[in-house]
Amino acid sequence: MVEHILLIRWTKQASPEAIDRAMAGLRGLKDKIPGIVELSSGANFSDRSRGYTHGLCFRFTDRAALDAYFPHAAHQHVVQSLLNPIRDEVLIVDYEF
Repeated sequence: MVEHILLIRWTKQASPEAIDRAMAGLRGLKDKIPGIVELSSGANFSDRSRGYTHGLCFRFTDRAALDAYFPHAAHQHVVQSLLNPIRDEVLIVDYEF
C-alpha cells in the first residue's frame, strides 16, 4: 500500500466557495481513478500547520497506481481548473507501507 498525503495552503484571494469546489474535486477522484482504495480529507484545526489549512490522504494499492494517478485526465482536470488557480503552496509526502 502507498499513502499520498497532500497539504494545501491557499492564496489570500481564494474564496471559501472555490476552496470547497477544489476539495470536492479532489475527493471525487476516488471514484474516477483506479487504484485509490481510500481517501480522507479535512480542514486543519491545529495552530501547528504553518498556514496549510487543508489536507488529503489518498491510499493507493501500490506505487504503480500512484504513478498512474498523476497523469490521469481526471486528476489533471482538477489540478488545472480547480486547484492551481487558488493554491499558494502544496506539500506532498508519499510513502509505502
